[in-house]
Amino acid sequence: MNFLATIGRAVMTVLTHIGRLSSFTAQALAAIVAPPIYWRLIGQQIMRIGYYSLPVVGLTAFFTGGALALQIYLGGNRYGAEAIVPQIVVLGITRELGPVIAGLMVAGRVAAAIAAEIGTMKVTEQIDALTTLATNPIKYLVVPRLVAAVICMPVLVGIADSIGVFGGYVVATQSLDFTGSIYLKNTVDFATSQDILSGLYKAAAFGFIIALMGCYNGFNSRGGAQGVGNATTAAVVSSSILILAANYLLTSLLFSK
Repeated sequence: MNFLATIGRAVMTVLTHIGRLSSFTAQALAAIVAPPIYWRLIGQQIMRIGYYSLPVVGLTAFFTGGALALQIYLGGNRYGAEAIVPQIVVLGITRELGPVIAGLMVAGRVAAAIAAEIGTMKVTEQIDALTTLATNPIKYLVVPRLVAAVICMPVLVGIADSIGVFGGYVVATQSLDFTGSIYLKNTVDFATSQDILSGLYKAAAFGFIIALMGCYNGFNSRGGAQGVGNATTAAVVSSSILILAANYLLTSLLFSK
């Protein structure tokens, strides 16, 4: 009976978190379309989420594209299919690796920062002060971050796709003896608008997940500095897992037979 009680408590805890997250998401979505709109705060968050994430996203995409080109070449070399390197690199980067790698990098940087910032405001009662001043904390704190993340992530992924393909080009031409013009022609001829747009659709969904989980865990942090630390960890872990799960679901929807 103790074993069953443990399972029951775990299930109830999971359902409680799902209910709280669903309610929080509904409040955030409702606040997005309700006035007023804090454009200045949205602009600040675009800088923090988008612009300041460019270096880590760009470097990660470059080395990922280079490593992908090298691995595809080594694998194709076994069957005399080295020529497929540019096609598979652009397909893998635009459809999967670009959005997912950028999402995970931004989640590690942005979700943690959002959770720490809002969590600190929560434990120091600054959020209660906003309510006292007749300011909706969801509207003031959550909506600018959600909007900025949804705007910034497709832009970051578009840049990451370009840099990742360029990384593959550099490795292929400098280390694998590919001709640059032929490599670029094969890349352009093989890539389609659906490949690129599917990655951008994923990026927008990932941006929403990152900002939502950072804000949700920050709003639900308790217990001083330790609680803020736990909220930060939970934000990164939960957003990373949800990004991978959402990537599978979106891939199934976008590329279903």
